[in-house]
Amino acid sequence: MVKALFESDLASVPLLQKGKVRDIYAVDNDHLLIVTTDRISAFDVVFSEPIPGKGAVLTEVAEFWFERLQHIVPNHVSSMTLSEVLTPDEIAQVEGRAVIVKKLTPLPIEAIVRGYLIGSGWKDYQGTGTVCGIRLPRGLPQAGQLPEPIFTPSTKAALGDHDENIDFDRAAALIGQERAAQLRDISIRIYQHAAEFVAGKGIIIADTKFEFGLNADEQLVLIDEVLTPDSSRFWPASEYTTGISPPSFDKQFVRDYLETLDWDKTPPPPPLPLEIIEKTAEKYREAARRLRS
Repeated sequence: MVKALFESDLASVPLLQKGKVRDIYAVDNDHLLIVTTDRISAFDVVFSEPIPGKGAVLTEVAEFWFERLQHIVPNHVSSMTLSEVLTPDEIAQVEGRAVIVKKLTPLPIEAIVRGYLIGSGWKDYQGTGTVCGIRLPRGLPQAGQLPEPIFTPSTKAALGDHDENIDFDRAAALIGQERAAQLRDISIRIYQHAAEFVAGKGIIIADTKFEFGLNADEQLVLIDEVLTPDSSRFWPASEYTTGISPPSFDKQFVRDYLETLDWDKTPPPPPLPLEIIEKTAEKYREAARRLRS
């Protein structure tokens, strides 16, 4: 099995933040170094066991999409290389899972697009017939495809807290009506482009989340990660069916396992069995393989 990196340890650059998955370092006034570790979180709780190789897969997949989506929206990836800021030993520690990015001002909401009715969207729909204030047709099944993709933003929670689904009006109150509309339109466009592309790879994107920042010119820029197994629900088209939570190429596999436990979704997390760790690692690798094919 690939050796896991639970957390990075770089002396050449100051650590700014350890997130659920990413360690963020300062490079200079205009750049950050982001290391994607093998940590895994579910229900906004970080687990003690890493998923070996997960960070490298996430980095590879995100880089693939950043390049492919440049015609829709600019991204935060910088042309700087690791050799400009790290020692050889440090590069060996994080190579394949680290990237230098432009430092931007992040928007305070996550841009979520749903093409299928699953997860928290399905739970909301069962109770109210709506998702984030959007009224949907009656009688839709679990995992059913929506008539069209919908924009369902959420707030960004601090580490250990839970994100909160919000409606468009609340998003507009946070970032402005015009910016919220721009965010919605670009997010749906990205989703539609990606969903069409992966359909030819035998993958369904049930839903996904994007994060955006603003540069000095107030231009919207795609940041963080994009269309990875951590930020998206990927289903194999050959196994897709409604009425259940379909098998997936992402950490939904871990969530489904956790739902079988008597756990209240607050720290401390339960231990992950070796079988769950190994199967999760394989699902991440399979998603990357399909994208490359």
